[in-house]
Amino acid sequence: MTGTGVRAAARIVACGDGRGGTALPVLEGEGPLALRRTRGSGAEARVMVVGAMSGPLGGDRFGIEAHVAEGARLSVGSAAATIALPGQLKAPARYDVRLDVADGGELRWLPEQLISAKGSDLYVRTRVDVGTAGRLVLREEQVLGRVREEPGRLTSRLTVRVAGRTLLDQEVACGPGAPGGWDGPAVLAGHRAVGQLVVVRPEFATEPVTARMLGEGAAVTPLAGPAVLVSAVARDALLLRRVLDEALGHLGG
Repeated sequence: MTGTGVRAAARIVACGDGRGGTALPVLEGEGPLALRRTRGSGAEARVMVVGAMSGPLGGDRFGIEAHVAEGARLSVGSAAATIALPGQLKAPARYDVRLDVADGGELRWLPEQLISAKGSDLYVRTRVDVGTAGRLVLREEQVLGRVREEPGRLTSRLTVRVAGRTLLDQEVACGPGAPGGWDGPAVLAGHRAVGQLVVVRPEFATEPVTARMLGEGAAVTPLAGPAVLVSAVARDALLLRRVLDEALGHLGG
């Protein structure tokens, strides 16, 4: 920790082990971003991010990278929700995520929810690059405030590129100080859980998914490439997870 907050980084590299499975030659984490390999299934390796500290707090800078090589399959989750909290420093916190999936690689990025507690200020930046024949399932879930609590300020930007082409680049800002209308009928409409699911599969290029609504608070939107975006809002985290899980099931898991 420094006078400008905690600095922490984690890095995962997955590659084929030559026997039909996945090896993890790099599995490095520090401070609040401890990494643990858990039991996988088949050719897939699984990693859990285990929070060893509270946060991120004001002024903290967290970063995590995952690189999946050709022929490797990696699933990454987290042991618990991440809670953005206010700290002694008034500066905003930052959480950077960088994901790279090579041709023939597969990544399932399925962390638990990010909770924006009252008084916090967090900027999340997620950048994903997928090769032409790469496969991706990415889930983001954000909960605005704990039970009966006003949210903090949360800004989240997600960029997804496939074969060097940008398919998605969007930013959402919620909470005190965010642009007006974030909680209005055209955006969250009073809901306190918001999430999205991005699925990239080569077969979507020739068998595109049809745009449709999933109930009242979720929509499936095909992107301009082999990818699909599911956007959802819900009254709480439990319902949001149910909606996104159902959407993933409709897309073939």
